[in-house]
Amino acid sequence: MAVSVLFRCLRTELNKVSFQKHIECLHTSCGLFAADKALLVKLRKSTGYTFINCKKALEKFNNDITQAESWLHEQAQKEGWSKASKLEGRRAKEGLIGLLMKDNAAVMVEVNCETDFVARNEKFQQLVQNVALATMAHHQSKTPSAYIKSLLSSEDLSKLAMVEGPSVADQLALTIGRLGEKISLRRAVSIAVPADWHIGSYVHGAVTGQTSLPMGHYGALVVFQGGPEGQVEVVGKRLGQHIVGESPLMLGNMEDIPCGESETRLLAQNFLLDPKYTVGQYLAQQNARVLDFVRYKCGERSTEEAE
Repeated sequence: MAVSVLFRCLRTELNKVSFQKHIECLHTSCGLFAADKALLVKLRKSTGYTFINCKKALEKFNNDITQAESWLHEQAQKEGWSKASKLEGRRAKEGLIGLLMKDNAAVMVEVNCETDFVARNEKFQQLVQNVALATMAHHQSKTPSAYIKSLLSSEDLSKLAMVEGPSVADQLALTIGRLGEKISLRRAVSIAVPADWHIGSYVHGAVTGQTSLPMGHYGALVVFQGGPEGQVEVVGKRLGQHIVGESPLMLGNMEDIPCGESETRLLAQNFLLDPKYTVGQYLAQQNARVLDFVRYKCGERSTEEAE
């Protein structure tokens, strides 16, 4: 009986000591716990991965944040490739059009996702920008002596190399792994013009994000010559606005007369910003001439897809 009482007393004292040590640790903010917490917050903020995954990565690599971040990217990329195949049958009709202009060149890309919520995500917008930069880097050349226009398919885009870091395909898988829904590289166009030509551009439904690239749900590029001195950029933007708003299918001729509300020839359409003139008449006033244009609507289906 006495022995039993003695053991109970010893156990009580040991519990008291353990509890006291725990309280002391909480009050003094143990150095190891504070360091872990700071690294966890930093890793979570820089990568966007979940708290649990960031904690797991830091524990795995003994608080080495560089190795932890690299491992998180690898895991997300692996998960992305797996998810990409599982989500293949789902349709991604949301997303963004991205425009990039540089010197006498321009690219317009479309990247799709399933929901507008993901389209507003910083990681998705970064992917759009990276695809545009990769497209520009791939097709950029010295000042051309003639007009160059290249159309890129989804497969073409996936083969591009990033300016820095992983390939476009790997970047796509990484983003799918992070955001958890189907994302697809839809298409792109790259344009290069001689020094005396101009490229106008316009994005409609623009989103406000962390990237510097103009992005929205509609986009247009227009190639033209001439225009008033100092007003070339304005003329290019006005033409881009018209192309987005009126959806022309072909160029037509400067002398074309409108055939009604279903007019699909650009130059014969009533000019959106001043309907008393046709686009051809507006261009004549500006001493300008349109040579080509491209219009994208995010999520639109081609004739082949509709069939």
